[in-house]
Amino acid sequence: MTTLRALVLGCSLKSGPQESSSELLGRQILDALADHDVEGEVIRVADRNIKFGVSTDEGDGDGWPAVREKVLAADILVIATPIWMGQPSSVAKMVLERLDAELSETDELGRPSMYNKIAVVGVVGNEDGAHHVIAEVFQALNDVGFTIPAAGSAYWVGEALGKVDYKDAGPKPDTTGASVKDLAATAAHLAHALARDPYPAE
Repeated sequence: MTTLRALVLGCSLKSGPQESSSELLGRQILDALADHDVEGEVIRVADRNIKFGVSTDEGDGDGWPAVREKVLAADILVIATPIWMGQPSSVAKMVLERLDAELSETDELGRPSMYNKIAVVGVVGNEDGAHHVIAEVFQALNDVGFTIPAAGSAYWVGEALGKVDYKDAGPKPDTTGASVKDLAATAAHLAHALARDPYPAE
């Protein structure tokens, strides 16, 4: 079986070496994908000097073009985001805004540039709102051409007004962990299927 590529975009507000619960979940998804012949990497978006905008390159040192090249090279995109005020992080929203440029980009066969790519989402937070965040992110990713697999999301939310982060909550093998395994299995299956039999050119 062909080895495929995954890219995790960690959309924590934290930069540098600070621990991130959303990035931890993203890495757990990447580890689970490895069981299905998928390899990849994690990028913390906050470290990449990505400018606001809706083009493929906003110029003047914009970090998005380098990240975009990795998105184009990946078969599976993982958006890992915390919940803030019931919403995806501002970093996640910036990523979606930059991906808006793909609506006018095509591949060598004239298909939308993100066709034949799978998108999945990981969400963490200390309050409810995971389903809302997943719905927002999936709608945007599907709009620009990504394919959403069955059971394509995994999340963890702590107690309302709680202080415990996912990274400090301990293993959750029967809940979030089980969702991560299901996500990896369906995403990898669909990615391998599209690698063998891509969407046709119009």
